[in-house]
Amino acid sequence: MLVALDANASTPLHRQVYDGLRDAILAGRLAAGERLPSTRVLADDLGVARNTVTLAFEQLRAEGYLVGHRGGGTRVRDAAPEVLLEVPRRPARVREPARVPARPATAGRLAPVALPARGAALVAAGREHVESREPRAFQLGTPAIDIFPASLWMRLTTRRWKRGVAHLGEGDVAGDPELRAAITAHVGNARGVRCTPEQVFVVNGAQQALDFVSRILLDAGDEVWMEDPGYMHARIAVRDAGARLVPVPVDDQGLDVAAGERLAPQARLACVTPSHQFPLGVVMSAPRRLALLAWARRANAWILEDDYDSEFRYSGRPLPCLQGLDVERSARDVDPRVLYVGTFSKTLAPGFRLAYLIVPESLVDTFRSARRALDRYAPTLEQGVLTDFIAEGHYARHVRRARALYAERQRVMLDAVDSLLAGELTVAPDAAGLHLVAWLREGVDDQSVVQAALREGVATSALSRYRMHEAQGARGALVLNYAGFDDRAITAGVHGLRRAFAALSRVH
Repeated sequence: MLVALDANASTPLHRQVYDGLRDAILAGRLAAGERLPSTRVLADDLGVARNTVTLAFEQLRAEGYLVGHRGGGTRVRDAAPEVLLEVPRRPARVREPARVPARPATAGRLAPVALPARGAALVAAGREHVESREPRAFQLGTPAIDIFPASLWMRLTTRRWKRGVAHLGEGDVAGDPELRAAITAHVGNARGVRCTPEQVFVVNGAQQALDFVSRILLDAGDEVWMEDPGYMHARIAVRDAGARLVPVPVDDQGLDVAAGERLAPQARLACVTPSHQFPLGVVMSAPRRLALLAWARRANAWILEDDYDSEFRYSGRPLPCLQGLDVERSARDVDPRVLYVGTFSKTLAPGFRLAYLIVPESLVDTFRSARRALDRYAPTLEQGVLTDFIAEGHYARHVRRARALYAERQRVMLDAVDSLLAGELTVAPDAAGLHLVAWLREGVDDQSVVQAALREGVATSALSRYRMHEAQGARGALVLNYAGFDDRAITAGVHGLRRAFAALSRVH
């Protein structure tokens, strides 16, 4: 048998025998069904120990190249594993199907796949998001990960394992009952939410909550009020459900309810951030809140309240959420209309991907049934640890600590902008939240500033990115997150913005 061996090679002899026999099988020199010599005979022919050949045969049998027959020795299998798995090993034998287009010679990559409209819209929206494993100032969505109590979290996790209560089986579709009870108590005290644990659904991030609401409550063609400017990922969820987006302007009192009624009086849903509007940061006034609730009842519509960062208020009393006002004012024969979304991504860390959706009692059974058909439940172990974290008071202490830190970081940001960018940006303090809106001089394009900042290693967001309709002469602005960055990073980021403005002025 033509098996070339090299005693001086670094590859072991049994591996060389294996490679030689396998290549002979794949090349057809050893035909399917052909009988091989015995291990003793082949060892003598090759001048190696019998055990060397035995090891090679065993590996080839294990991989399916050889098969042993009682009384018939060892034979080549009728079909090699590569044939069974349709994985050709030799490129020369591969035939490209005629329907596969040739790779463009100039692009250096495969031609793009044609997508339906909904898929193409999702891809386009995703390409606008700047990904970075290491957050860069002033990237949105980043809380103070540097103060996350990792050691405490590890102890709580270890304790669950030691006590045998690290649940790894099937989870409740609405979430761990103990966690839902802990969330109910917390949001009742901190945000004025009025609900029972049965109304709470633990989900994999606020985006999934938005997706659930859109998929369950909306039909294709339904009209939905969207804040303009507003949270683009809410728009993605609604649009993906086939609904029609109705941009409703936002002013210094929040969503303009009267404008919404003029534009789409019979809309099915209104998506709002009333306690700290994203991205402008304004608070919806009491008259607007009452008007919004009254419209929802008249139109038999739903309201989705995204309370994404209202845990962090630095002055005055916390503002009660819209959901609590809705329940308080609902008569016995009138169901509440508000669905409430809260998240732990902004208070703990985005990597947890845990949030909660609170639905009116009339929708509890609906959402339980629909959840079973979707992703079924959130990770069970993390829910258990989070339950302990909240119930033992660690969560409230962490939020208090973060609130004090964020107030200080906002002050550092304001001072740095005032000192280094007074002629380029106008920014005012905000009583809540994790970001500031920095207004540009008239006529300056915020998208150009964002691109110039990226070249300086600074990640900012253009206000125009969150607008659905660009008003004539609308002033540009940057949306800057300060919460996730320490004093040094904030100062360095402002210096980077200063360099970006200098580069732009040289171009123009």
